[in-house]
Amino acid sequence: MWKWSVTAVAVNLLLGIPGVVPAFLLWYFASNWPLAAMGWTQRDPTENDGMLPWVVLATPVLALFALVWWLANRPVRRRVALDSLLYWPVSALLTLAPFTVMAAL
Repeated sequence: MWKWSVTAVAVNLLLGIPGVVPAFLLWYFASNWPLAAMGWTQRDPTENDGMLPWVVLATPVLALFALVWWLANRPVRRRVALDSLLYWPVSALLTLAPFTVMAAL
């Protein structure tokens, strides 16, 4: 059983490396529009194209990454001893770990 737990951690950490791109797109979108509208962040002064180009760019990237992430985790989830309610959030957090490390640097 421990073999599949290590596999689950490795799969999600490795998926987090290309996952830096969709995570950055989400952060950039959120920090320039909804969070800036609430006054929590400041908009990028050179960002004058509006939201539509970012939505058009980010939607297929996010959808493709989510599909790959789900397809990679589905067979591993069946073999891991964790409950589904715990496996999926932990997998998502492990996938976000590389982005968090890069953002902290």
